Amino acid sequence: MAKKIVLITGGGIGIGRATAMAFADADHHVVVTDVLDSEGQAVVEAIRARGGAADFRHLDVTDAAQATTVVAETEARLGRIDVVVANAGIAHRVPLPALTDEAWDHTFNVDLKGIFHVVRPALSGMCARRSGAIVALSSIMGVAYGWDEHVHYSAAKAGVVGLVRGLAVELARSGVRVNAVAPGYIRTAQLLSKEHSLGPEGAEAAASFIPMGRLGEPEDIADVIVFLASTKARYMTGQTVVVDGGLLVGRY
Repeated sequence: MAKKIVLITGGGIGIGRATAMAFADADHHVVVTDVLDSEGQAVVEAIRARGGAADFRHLDVTDAAQATTVVAETEARLGRIDVVVANAGIAHRVPLPALTDEAWDHTFNVDLKGIFHVVRPALSGMCARRSGAIVALSSIMGVAYGWDEHVHYSAAKAGVVGLVRGLAVELARSGVRVNAVAPGYIRTAQLLSKEHSLGPEGAEAAASFIPMGRLGEPEDIADVIVFLASTKARYMTGQTVVVDGGLLVGRY
């Protein structure tokens, strides 16, 4: 695959970090963005230490103006953006009686609308070149599972699937492909949070009912994202690829 300019949201930790490293290891220039400045800069330093090319930009995907500015500055500095990986996301446990409009909106603004904020300004350049790939992050909670006390998260991640389908159809003749990945249980800070997810004990227990017998690692998702952005996936668009160690097919 020819060297590409890859912009990743939420690139400072977890799946975003692993994805940044994977693209850099494949000799692409990675623009790491995150609200976590020190973590994002640390990823850039790790990539550079391995001989790769990367830089960091602060980005809160809920801020449309900021997203437009980061995209424009990246295109001005590097000439183009070939790939957008819309990974930034949050998941907060909130029982339904306590779920306020503000909490609902915040999750949607990060997990769903945040994708739109970054993709929209990147499209003009992609369409003009008739070339580009967008990969968004959904979740098994958005394609098959319900998740109690996380209905806003499940709803937002289901929305990602619809967004990807709509964008894929609208952009197909412009040479831009749009796909999504729906991870299962992946060993990230989010999954290991007792407050908002399974916690360490619950996460390890989950391995017992995953057919492959283990939790996923961020690199398991990153490699699929790199594939979807590559010419090897040139005839794929509008798809949401589940990467869960066989969890869904093993339980349903």
